[in-house]
Amino acid sequence: MPINLRGRSVLALEDFTPAELRLLLDIAKELKAAKRGGLERPRLSGKNIVLIFEKDSTRTRSGFEVAAYDQGAHVTYMGPSGSHIGQSETVKDTARVLGRMYDAIEFRGFAQADVEVLARYAGVPVYNGLTDESHPTQILADFMTMREFTHKHLSDIRFAFMGDGRNNMARSLAVGAAKIGMHFTIGAPEELWPDEAFRLHVDQIAKTNGASIKFEADAVAAVKGTDFIYTDVWLSMGEDPARWGERIELLRPYQVNAALMAATGNPFTKFMHCLPSFHNAETKMGKDIETRYGVSAMEVSDEVFESPASVVFDQAENRMHTIKAILIATLG
Repeated sequence: MPINLRGRSVLALEDFTPAELRLLLDIAKELKAAKRGGLERPRLSGKNIVLIFEKDSTRTRSGFEVAAYDQGAHVTYMGPSGSHIGQSETVKDTARVLGRMYDAIEFRGFAQADVEVLARYAGVPVYNGLTDESHPTQILADFMTMREFTHKHLSDIRFAFMGDGRNNMARSLAVGAAKIGMHFTIGAPEELWPDEAFRLHVDQIAKTNGASIKFEADAVAAVKGTDFIYTDVWLSMGEDPARWGERIELLRPYQVNAALMAATGNPFTKFMHCLPSFHNAETKMGKDIETRYGVSAMEVSDEVFESPASVVFDQAENRMHTIKAILIATLG
């Protein structure tokens, strides 16, 4: 039966069937080829999209803006202090205003409940550009990248996430892997595993789709036989910076370095990261962490980040292509 995503919001991967997710990936592949070949055809002329950002961004903002412009749409950006949302106006009221002016709304912020309220009251598609719980557009870009760097079908891929297993990336990857039927392991100390309710949740999705989702405290065991190792920053946006010292001590054994890459036993294993990354002390925050805690790299060593195994900038580019696929599928 044909799949029609027109008018749909993208709030969390749970809302989509495996076939719908694969369709978005197929559309993104075609759009990437068309852009590179100079054959892209605008399908969103006359559309207006508003981007609401409570959290700053490089890839999400650039991805939405370039995707929209390439397809002929107009974009309005509202930064952390650029609207009344959540301050002097409720999310519900903002949704009903913007839904009368725009054809779609992107939201990047803290609470998943806020993006859900926007979708409930706006009357137009709403896209989750990141919340504390979910990052669906990133996962689509990640799976697109995996397709590009292995000969395997997605359902045959084994990959691991190393670090804070409770953060939005680890949880979103788990849901995406469970939906697509992949083999995924979160490598983290037990105190940083997702709660039992979430583990049961993804296990139920996995059983339906032939996936396997595991949680492993032993870093070497977690990466054995993997095609991709994924990591993210050890302290997420909005967490108390005073916890850096505690988090560094907990996660040192899970740093993605040359030894951990070798522990996969697979010479073709690729490294992935949603960025930004603390792989050296060349940023203001990186330098501060080095001064305070004596570490020049955290979740990944500079050696791995800059190695031929690293596909992080392919991931970053693919944010644009998968976002464009979402826009066309829901608005075009």
